[in-house]
Amino acid sequence: MSSVNQQPQPMSGTREEWLEKDRKYVWHHISPHNDHPMIAVSGEGSWITDQEGTRYLDAMSGLWCVNVGHGREEIAKSAYKQMKTLAYIPMTQSHEPAILLAEKLNEWLEGPYRIFFSNSGSDANEVAFKIARQFHHQNGEPTRHKFISRHRAYHGNSMGALGATGQAARKIKYEPLGVGFSHVPPPYCYRCPFGKSKDSCGLECAAIYEEVIRWEGPETVAAVIMEPVITGGGMIVPPPDYMRTVQDICQRYGVLLIVDEVICGFGRSGQKFGHQNYGVQPDIVTMAKGMTSAYAPLSATAVRSDLYDSFREPGDDSHFRHVNTFGGNPVSCRVALANLEILEREQLVSRAAALGSMLGEKLAPLLQLPPVGDIRLFGFACGIELIEPDGSPAKAENVMKVLAHCKQDGILIGKNGDTVPGFANILTLSPPFVTTEEELDLIAASLFNALGSLHDYQN
Repeated sequence: MSSVNQQPQPMSGTREEWLEKDRKYVWHHISPHNDHPMIAVSGEGSWITDQEGTRYLDAMSGLWCVNVGHGREEIAKSAYKQMKTLAYIPMTQSHEPAILLAEKLNEWLEGPYRIFFSNSGSDANEVAFKIARQFHHQNGEPTRHKFISRHRAYHGNSMGALGATGQAARKIKYEPLGVGFSHVPPPYCYRCPFGKSKDSCGLECAAIYEEVIRWEGPETVAAVIMEPVITGGGMIVPPPDYMRTVQDICQRYGVLLIVDEVICGFGRSGQKFGHQNYGVQPDIVTMAKGMTSAYAPLSATAVRSDLYDSFREPGDDSHFRHVNTFGGNPVSCRVALANLEILEREQLVSRAAALGSMLGEKLAPLLQLPPVGDIRLFGFACGIELIEPDGSPAKAENVMKVLAHCKQDGILIGKNGDTVPGFANILTLSPPFVTTEEELDLIAASLFNALGSLHDYQN
């Protein structure tokens, strides 16, 4: 039997042979057909290495998820040990890693929650919608079935979660989706949908929830769902009192507050969870990505314990009739526990906050460049809004030029592609929490050179 410490053997065959197999068999995610994808073979810290031995600084932590960095042997060993002991049992029963993880998540959430495990962020949000509707039904309010989300927000790819998503480009050719979803304008201060400035802001972006609840009929609204910060839709950071104001409105009308922490959670915001930056206590919290730092698939829907009580009532259809074959897999739960242990032991949550401040300082000079309209940070995540010389959103080709320039420098950054037509103009950064100051310098220098080289802005 091979040891967990044994290094993987180099892949045999030429790169072109592997690419030919890829072209023949693999369908890539959310991408146009690509004949020349990067084939990654290893990762360590903030870096990944491709098949040709080229190293890239992973300034997006994959897809906002590899929080503790690549190549953590401690996590691999925890998975190996659990696989040898108990690789699988469905969550119709239970197992020790799930119990321990549910307990740990309650510590991180600072509140009594029941934890329902699934596979992905989309799954976690689908579970939240079903729980919210069933709760109201069993609480004597069966007409509460609607959800209010935000334009620009992303909540998943499945039909219900995509219905909640406020990104038109992701819905093309897939509609009609799940019913009962309404959307309000985002708290987009740089291009305020309400025509306000910082001095004239009356938190209209939060007050609109009360109007929509009234227009829809409070007796029909089940929940509001929001990320603390709209991440993939453009890193849209709300005013400080926004989230608390929305929670107050929800409580006034008996509407549940679902907070999507799939990206913002597990230290990305500089706190354990993003909503803790704003002093709110959600009714339901969904999470994934950073829970395992993507070392294994796992998500969770945390439900306030008193809400769970209605699901314990007698009756054939009072329990939550939902099952997920792989949700709460013992190996994934053990991986999550190892990941959270690293985050705590190495104080990576506070480190993420410090790195975010450092990144903001290093990127501030970019505001002097004509293509940069705004820079938005939340913890250790950043969005850089690119504009045309007339101030309109940057063209897609200019955004792609920046990404290509950075990749040529060995830096992988992201963008808000396939979101809102005409507004795919935001560069995104979400590096691992183990990133060094020298690596931040590499990111900032590459961006400065890439943005400075755009010919459309040169006299």
